[in-house]
Amino acid sequence: MKLLRLGAPGSERPAVLADDGRTYDLTGVTPDIDGSFFATDGVERARTALRAGTLAALNTEGERVGAPVARPGKVVCVGLNYRDHAAETGAPVPERPVVFMKDPGTVVGPHDTVLVPRGSEKTDWEVELAVVIGRRARYLDGPRDAADVIAGYAVSNDVSERAFQLELSPQWDLGKSCETFNPLGPWLVTADEIPDPQTLGLRLSVNGVQRQNGTSEDMVFPVAHIVWYLSQYMVLEPGDVINTGTPAGVALGLPGAPYLRAGDTVELEIDGLGRQRQTFEDA
Repeated sequence: MKLLRLGAPGSERPAVLADDGRTYDLTGVTPDIDGSFFATDGVERARTALRAGTLAALNTEGERVGAPVARPGKVVCVGLNYRDHAAETGAPVPERPVVFMKDPGTVVGPHDTVLVPRGSEKTDWEVELAVVIGRRARYLDGPRDAADVIAGYAVSNDVSERAFQLELSPQWDLGKSCETFNPLGPWLVTADEIPDPQTLGLRLSVNGVQRQNGTSEDMVFPVAHIVWYLSQYMVLEPGDVINTGTPAGVALGLPGAPYLRAGDTVELEIDGLGRQRQTFEDA
């Protein structure tokens, strides 16, 4: 299944995109797609209702697509998790996952306007595979247990301001948590549709010029390892989002460092997970 949320910011309604290409209303199953939804077996309840044919079809023409998960409890990010990305930034391949947090308030819809922060000169893009947690994960015994706690996957743009991130603080949070800095979606694709998250192509273009073209096979730490590793240091709750890193091709590592400016358009996609498109404006 593909779970999504439709409507104006703050007024989204939950929905499901079925294999027949039609979108169905989930408001009779759940008021929203959030932590409570996942914690109460919402995915299975939605699947049961869809199979039973009890959901009303929706006309989605002209509807805004929101983030597929209503404000996550936390957004956990893994940096330098592709070997080619580490190389282009001049960083060594990490021996352990590089972990940082991102303000959950940065999460917006996949086609929403993204704001270039005031004073920014180095706003950058990062196409990433996002993992959405479906069950509480605490001290998992090993990576093999990760599949049991993953609800699904989504496209994420981990937008970053490099000067804020690397020059103003020894931690990365300032450059990662600016408003609108995490478009997510268009859907949450349930885990059963992605049997191997390490075989997905990731692509991103800026103003029609392809900048990133990688594969999740090149992750330093695969998805299962990341989920297990994080569970040793924090409790992962239903509805939490994990951004798992980006392949090479970010502005920071390109000749001339072509950082984003107001008016630029970014398009990104991941195999099987859909596409995003954002236009950037000044904050």
